[in-house]
Amino acid sequence: MNMKKLACVLALTGAFGLLGASDAAAWGRDGHRAVGSIADKLLKGTNAQKQIALLLQPGESLASVANWADCVKGTYCGPQTPEMVEYVEGNPRHSEYHYTNVPFQLDHYHEHGVGTSDVDIVQTLEQCIAVLQGKTDPALNPHKFTKRQALILLAHFAGDIHQPLHVGSAFVSKDGKFIVPKSRAEIDDALVFDSRGGNNLLLDDEKLAALSKGVIPAAEAGDAPVVVKEGVPKALTKPFHSYWDSTTVDYAFRRIKTRTPEQFADVAIASAPLVAKAKGDVATWPVQWVEDGLKSAKLAYADVVPGKLTPQTGKKGETYYTFALEVPANYPVPSSDIAKTQLIKGGYNLAAMLQAIWP
Repeated sequence: MNMKKLACVLALTGAFGLLGASDAAAWGRDGHRAVGSIADKLLKGTNAQKQIALLLQPGESLASVANWADCVKGTYCGPQTPEMVEYVEGNPRHSEYHYTNVPFQLDHYHEHGVGTSDVDIVQTLEQCIAVLQGKTDPALNPHKFTKRQALILLAHFAGDIHQPLHVGSAFVSKDGKFIVPKSRAEIDDALVFDSRGGNNLLLDDEKLAALSKGVIPAAEAGDAPVVVKEGVPKALTKPFHSYWDSTTVDYAFRRIKTRTPEQFADVAIASAPLVAKAKGDVATWPVQWVEDGLKSAKLAYADVVPGKLTPQTGKKGETYYTFALEVPANYPVPSSDIAKTQLIKGGYNLAAMLQAIWP
């Protein structure tokens, strides 16, 4: 790997607002649909497919419901349905279900450790599994998920948990170094800063685009351009988390000459990838997935260096802090490779988990 670095320097804009890990949509719409589509294709003819059909509505599939858990956060997918409203009202912390923020340098997930919570993606997936298995102990389902909700959430979180920055987070010292806090109390926004899942680590968007030239195929004619709200200038910076949510997926699709999630799924399955299945009781798989995800998070942060600490003011007047980043000059290539691998793992692991639940 050519490790020559190009500084992606922070370009400040007053319009930049505070983003949290919970505000992001891991893998974007296309990435989640790709994960669901892979699983749909792998499950054809199985008992799991029959059980899934009993919980989904006519015309629905894992791919079509894969973005539901993000769509409930607002109206960008369209008006909220009564089902969505009921879910949100019953789950006031639903935006926290999508991730865990274990320091990326670590190898293991520990309950009550730094970056974990009682409503993080591991705990939530474990509850979804228990519900789909028909277990009725209230302690196993504190959110009172229905079986349909559990399936829809599982289809989404199986994607989220394979996005490197949704499992491995960065914590930055005042002098701009990635560090591992020993306790939650050390994260004080004075000496140790939480990057909020990489949202407070910023890339210069124009320089990032320049890095992709020559190494990432150009978008094909007819592909939808990035939509910028009328009257609002395009942001000059891209949160590192956003880069991993959407840009890496776009690059991964382009590099294998696919334009839709279904095409990506077809090419992925045709390549006969070797995806190691988690072992043991299916209830333990979410922890195994996270710990495998921490390996990809280490790769995502390899040779990425925080720059200058900059205080910012959020939309509600709160102060928060951001860091510019330096990334390797060829970063679009290894990052899109990782994205491709993780999307495929997400689809295969989702299918394997549903077959383990419904043999």
